[in-house]
Order: sequence, then C-alpha cells, then structure tokens
Amino acid sequence: MELRDIEIFLTLAEELHFGRTAERLHVSQARVSQAIRRQERRLGVALFDRTSRRVALTPVGRRLCEDLQQALDLLHAGLARAQSAGPGAGRTLRLGVFGHAGHELRPLVDAFRTRYPGSDIQFGEINGSDAFTALRTGEHDAHVLWLPVAEPDLTVGPTVLTGGRVLAVSADHPLAQRGTASLEDLADNHVVDLGPEAPEYWVASMVPTRTPLGRRIPRGPAARTFHEILSLVAAGRCVHPLGEIAARYNRPPGIVFLPLHDAPTLEWALTWRTTADSPTIRALAQTAADLGPIAL
Repeated sequence: MELRDIEIFLTLAEELHFGRTAERLHVSQARVSQAIRRQERRLGVALFDRTSRRVALTPVGRRLCEDLQQALDLLHAGLARAQSAGPGAGRTLRLGVFGHAGHELRPLVDAFRTRYPGSDIQFGEINGSDAFTALRTGEHDAHVLWLPVAEPDLTVGPTVLTGGRVLAVSADHPLAQRGTASLEDLADNHVVDLGPEAPEYWVASMVPTRTPLGRRIPRGPAARTFHEILSLVAAGRCVHPLGEIAARYNRPPGIVFLPLHDAPTLEWALTWRTTADSPTIRALAQTAADLGPIAL
C-alpha cells in the first residue's frame, strides 16, 4: 500500500465523508474513491460500508485504521529523530535583529528548536546606521534585514516578517493631530541622517530621499541608534519613518507613531554572508521557508 493511499484511507476513516476527505487532501473525490477501491481489491475485503447517506468503517477497516495509524506515527517519529540528528542540530546561531523583532520571531525560534533539538538562537541587536558590519566580521551568523538587500557578498534567504510602516513625530507636531501621515509629508520635515556606513539604496528603501511626487526629503540631524532617533524626534528636531514594530513595543513620552498609509509593506528577510554558508544556517532558512512570513 502506497503512503499516499494510507493517508487517504486514514483521512476518510476520520472524516467518514468522501467530499471532505478530498477537500482536506487537495485531491479530487474520484481520486479518493479509486484509492479506497484499490485497497479493498488488494486486501479482498470491504473497509467501509457505503450508502447514499452514510459512510462507516467495517470491523476490518477499524482494525486496519488502528494498525496503520500506529505504523504512521512510528514512521513520523523516526523521521523526526533523523532530522534532529542532522546538520542543524546542537548549535546556537547568533542572529542580528532590530529592537524587539526577536519577540515577533518567537514562532520561528520555537519551530527551529523543535525541529533540531539542542539547537538555539541567540539574538544580538543591530541598528539601521550599521546593519551589515557584525554580519561581515562574523560576530553574527545571520541578520534579519528589511528588503531589498543587494550586496554581492551576502545571501538573501526567505522572508520572515512583513508589516506596515509608521512615522514617528513629536507629540506637539502638527501631524500628531491628524492620526495618520503620508510619504508626501516627509518633504515638509527633516528626517534623520543615518550616516554613510549602510548602503544608500538600502537606507532609502526605509528613509526615502524623495516623495512619490518627486519632492526632496531633507535629511539631518544625524543619529546612529534607535534611541538617538527617538530623542531627536521627541525634541521636535525631525520626524522619522520606522517599521510598525517600533510602535508596538515603544511608548516613549512626547512621541506619537502615525501610520504611513501610502508606504509599501516592509519585508524582512534572513540574510547571511555567502562565504559563511553552513548547514545550520541552511537549516534555519529551510525552517523559515516552511513556516512562511510572520505578519506583524
């Protein structure tokens, strides 16, 4: 009996409905019927009693269901043990993240630990003014960076987070009373200058140099860390666009976070140094790809 046929049989034994079984397994109802008839012909015995109104397991079908479920559980357990002994097991990866992003990545961390017992992730904080150095020096194994990242020495893996954007303004700023902001509003204010260490194209994807209508966005004063940015905003010296995660975990006095309603969604991807590629990093990347992006 093929593994797919076993899966069809066990699902039908649970659902007792051909249509729901087909929908659950993403196959046609005819495929379910064919698989069950093939199994019954091979075994020479009926596994289900079928009428126009109900489907029920026969006594033989019920016993087969119990036996196959035990066998399938053992198969899955064996595969899990083999996977846990694989190259991703037993090592702690150092992952650079912005601010509180590590809290949002908890589902990925839990999935990685479950899939590779003994493995772990240790977070290190990075900032937008210098988000690549710790990666390139080997201080961190990988970073979670907003896209795009187009560095020839770095590999961009799966997207792990997605979310909106906000504009940080002082509480007494005229925009604070509106409750929302647009990218055009940036041209009427100054935004923080993050300095020359990070690639300009990458900074501009978060802190643009021009509005959608082409108006120039003034830059300055300078700041290097998230808390320096907040201090300048609170003092009324600038406004600054950020990922919405900043508003979720920070409520500093004197600052209001306004949704940037016309800004594109931010995507954050797992990124690592290509020459430092390893089975453990690949294991984390595969776990992230299987889990899919976490929506903020």
